[in-house]
Amino acid sequence: MPVLTPEQEQIGKDNFSGAVHAMNSANVNRREMIKAAAAGGLGLGAAFAGYRELKGEPVRVGFIGTGDEGNILLSEHPPEYMDVVAIADLRPSNRERAMIGDGNEHRVGLINKLGADKAGKIEVFDSHKAMLDKAQDLKLEAVVIATPLMTHAPIALDCMSAGLHVLTEKLMARTIPQCKEMIRTARDNNLLLAVGHQRHYSVLYDNANNLVQNGLLGDLKHIRAQWHRNNSFPAGDSWRKGTPGADRGLKADNLKNFGFEDVNQLVNWRLYNKTGGGLMAELGSHQMDACSIFLGKVHPVAVSGFGGKNFYGIPGVGPKDKWDDDREIDDQIFVTFEFPGAHYEENNRDKCIVTYSSINTNKFEPYGEVVYGTRGTLFMKTEKEAMLWKEDGRGSVGGGPDQRLWVISGSAAGGGPVMEAYETTSGPKVETGGTDWASNVSRGYKEEMEHFCFAIRYQGPDYWPGGQPISSKEGGLRCNGIVAMADAIMALTANIAMDKQQRIEFDAAWFDPDSDASPEEAFGVEV
Repeated sequence: MPVLTPEQEQIGKDNFSGAVHAMNSANVNRREMIKAAAAGGLGLGAAFAGYRELKGEPVRVGFIGTGDEGNILLSEHPPEYMDVVAIADLRPSNRERAMIGDGNEHRVGLINKLGADKAGKIEVFDSHKAMLDKAQDLKLEAVVIATPLMTHAPIALDCMSAGLHVLTEKLMARTIPQCKEMIRTARDNNLLLAVGHQRHYSVLYDNANNLVQNGLLGDLKHIRAQWHRNNSFPAGDSWRKGTPGADRGLKADNLKNFGFEDVNQLVNWRLYNKTGGGLMAELGSHQMDACSIFLGKVHPVAVSGFGGKNFYGIPGVGPKDKWDDDREIDDQIFVTFEFPGAHYEENNRDKCIVTYSSINTNKFEPYGEVVYGTRGTLFMKTEKEAMLWKEDGRGSVGGGPDQRLWVISGSAAGGGPVMEAYETTSGPKVETGGTDWASNVSRGYKEEMEHFCFAIRYQGPDYWPGGQPISSKEGGLRCNGIVAMADAIMALTANIAMDKQQRIEFDAAWFDPDSDASPEEAFGVEV
C-alpha cells in the first residue's frame, strides 16, 4: 500500500470526499436516494442498497455460531429488522460470550445490546440440530450462520431443508460443489441465500465504485491488494487459540458428528485444510470480492501464485514456540489474477492484473486495495478510509499524492466526468457537502442484515422469478449465492494454483450453478 505522509493522506481523503459529493450531486438518482434516506430517518446504507424501513414485526432469526465473527454480527444486528430468538454453538464459552461480550468494542454481547430482560428470553442451544428441532415452536424464519468454514454448507442445507432463509458468513462453502448444492437447494425451496461479503453493503465502497464505474479513474490496468500481519512476536497469532476451560469437557465422539476430530480442531479450525481454506479464503476472499466489484463483477481469466509455510514450523526461524506448530495452511501467499480489461472482447490481451499478498511476518503497511487507473489512483484503507489522486500527462509534475482536485462533469471526450488538479500541500479543503465519506464509516455488517430481512418481508413470495435470484439492480440481495460462489471459486482455485504451482485458466462452467463442473473436479482435488 502507498507510504504517505499525513498531509498526503488528508489530501487524498479530501479529494475523495469532494469527488463523491460532486458525483452524487450530479447524479439525479443518487441525489434523490440520499434525500429520501435523510427524510425517512434511514441510514445511507439503506439508500444505496435500495431497501427501506421494515413495517410490521421484525424477522425472527436464529444465530448459529457465536464465536469471533458471530459475536460481531450479534453485536451489530438491527433489532428494528431482526428479532434474535435463539442462538446455537457447540462451544459453551462462545454461548456465554454471546450474552456478556468480551470487552471488545465490536463484540458487546446481547445483554449490553438488548438489555438483560430481552436477552434472557433468547433460547440457547448446543448445536444447530437442537435449534432446528424447535424451529416451529420458535417460529423461526431465518438463520445467520457464522461457524467454521467446513460446516457452512451442511448447516445451510439443513436449515433450508427446514424452510429457513439463510445468511451465511464467507467463504460461502469449503468446496464449489457444496456452493452449487446450496444454490440449487435455495432455488428448489424458494428461499433467500445471502453470503456475508459485507463490502457489498459498505457506503464507502459503493461511492468509490460509483467513481470507478463513471470512468473517473480511466481504464483499470492494475489493482494491488494485501492483508499483512506480524505474528513473529510472542502471543502475536490471532488464529492460534487456547482452549477455554468451559470447552475442555466437549466429547470427541459428539464433535465428530459435526465433522471435527477433537476440541483443538474445533477451536483452531482456521489452521487446518479440512476445516478452513487458509489465508485466501479467510482474508483474500474479501479483497478479491472488492476488486471484482471495481471491475464490474466480471469473472477472472486465470490465476497463478506461490504459497508456503515459510515461518511456522521451521526450526531456527522466529521464536521457538513457532517451530513445532502443527498448522497445515500456508503462512505466506502471493497470488496474481488476470481479469478482462475494458477492451478484452476486442483484444484478449487487454487485461487488468490483480495481485494479492498475505504474510505473517510484517505489518508495515495497512490492509486494503489500491486501484490504479489511467486517469487516477484510488486507495481503500482498512475498509474505513478512501483516498483519491489524479494522474495527468505532464511528466514529473503531473499527478501524485500532493495534488488537490475537483471534478468537472461532462468534460471528457465521451461527456463523462474528469478531474482537474493543482499542485499544493496547503490549498483549501475541497467542499464535501457536509459528509466525510473517507472516515469511520460502517463496514456493512448491519446493512447486509437489514437488507436480508427486508428482502424476506418484501421480495416474496417468489424469491427466484424465472429460476433466477432478483438482481441487485432490481433491489435484490447484493451478495446472493451466485455472486458469492464466484468469490469462492477465485479463492479456492487460487489455493489449487499455489498447490499445483501452475497457472490455471478459469472455466465458465465452474460459475454455472446448474453445471457439475468445478475446479476440484478438474484438478482431482478431494471434496
